[in-house]
Amino acid sequence: MKASLQLKLGQSLTMTPQLQQAIRLLQLSTLDLQSEIQEALDANPLLELSETIDNDISANETPTSNEPVAETPEHVEVIDSSAIETHEALEKQTINDELPIDSTWDDYTSAAPAASSGPLSEDYTYQGETTENLQDHLTWQMNLTPFTDTDRAIAVAIIDAVEESGYLTQTPEDILEAMADPELDLDEVKVVLKRIQHFDPVGVAAQSPGECLAIQLRHLPSDTPLRDEAINLVSNYMELLALRDYRTLIRKTKLKEAALAEAIVLIQTLNPHPGNTVIRAKDEYVIPDVSVKKVKGRWVVELNPDSLPKIRVNEQYAALSRTSKSSSDTQFIRSHLQEAKWFIKSIDSRNETLLKVSNCIVMQQRGFFEYGDEAMKPLVLNDVAEAIEMHESTISRVTTQKYMHTPRGIFELKYFFSSHVSTENGGECSSTAIRAIIKKLIAAENTKKPLSDSKIVDLLAEQGIKVARRTIAKYRDALSIPPSNQRKSLI
Repeated sequence: MKASLQLKLGQSLTMTPQLQQAIRLLQLSTLDLQSEIQEALDANPLLELSETIDNDISANETPTSNEPVAETPEHVEVIDSSAIETHEALEKQTINDELPIDSTWDDYTSAAPAASSGPLSEDYTYQGETTENLQDHLTWQMNLTPFTDTDRAIAVAIIDAVEESGYLTQTPEDILEAMADPELDLDEVKVVLKRIQHFDPVGVAAQSPGECLAIQLRHLPSDTPLRDEAINLVSNYMELLALRDYRTLIRKTKLKEAALAEAIVLIQTLNPHPGNTVIRAKDEYVIPDVSVKKVKGRWVVELNPDSLPKIRVNEQYAALSRTSKSSSDTQFIRSHLQEAKWFIKSIDSRNETLLKVSNCIVMQQRGFFEYGDEAMKPLVLNDVAEAIEMHESTISRVTTQKYMHTPRGIFELKYFFSSHVSTENGGECSSTAIRAIIKKLIAAENTKKPLSDSKIVDLLAEQGIKVARRTIAKYRDALSIPPSNQRKSLI
């Protein structure tokens, strides 16, 4: 076999470092991107925060413009076709061309949205506050209670056996055995346990929901109406209460229907999980990436001006590359200048892509913004990908952990995507709209005769929506709505 040399021409996609950076920035949340920008500012001397914001930028320069893209029911302009190269163009790039160093400095200022007329009107913080755990809370009260050394040791063992929701995970017999003190007896453990059960929150260290509720009821004033009847119910008939078997309860307790209903109302004011009042979730913060509002009948979509800092290339340092007499210094400056330009370009691409996708979502879901969840249309990632001529994977990245501030609240972009269900007239209805209808029907039902899943199927069929009963059950579970037998009430 004779050796030979052959020359072949071909094309292939290469994941350049710049492309990898653009893809990574695209899928970061706002908080994560802020951290990424700060790290870049710390690591690259050629990057700096821009203290002033240029307001005289052409409206056609989408990445640096503060002009919002308006949406109307008749027409939605997705984005200016003359916008700079987007993330999709980056995906096709195979050659790492060096950008000219002496270009206009405005070209290398990040496209953080310009200042608007004012900050968004609502706070973006939601959920509870972080606090101590339940054991610390109980121990603090124990230290303020006059216990003997022996009783204090028993109290420590009991508190250690309390789980997060407030229930005791061991029996008094188990606690006595674990302490291995021959001088102790079971009555001493029960006495200390009773004292702890009246710590805050009342009912903590109970061994069952019935005991927990009974402790809370006994803590109420003795003249509370139907307190004794409620204690009898939670102590002896918890299973029937859980099943909402009111007919059997009336027969066994000899209570009239009105009295039973009033006792149940009293029970419902109690907390079956007292530990949850002490242990709260850590704060979660949401910073909307885009905002949507209606201005003079037109839906306007704009980037949140408060979400990202505006960064630019440090002109003074960059100019040193032309005056430095040291080749190593020149190479250092050129290398960091190139990184700075690509970082700014990647942020510009992220902002532009996010604005494109948000515009398309508003265009497709105008009914939701006008009328609410029941008007939500079926929408999948591929629909948006085809509309703005990008790859479906790009749409998936840009809608992950990105939030939209709307007159109806703050929603993750993925919220606007849902599957479809066929209707009798040949149309389609989104699963989000069906869930909203189910929630509305159940909210308006007669609680004495709640709607069964089969009945909901019939009611939806009257509206031309064909849904199987098991689908209703799945959507109901997703909404955390119990079945009809558990929604039944005497009131």
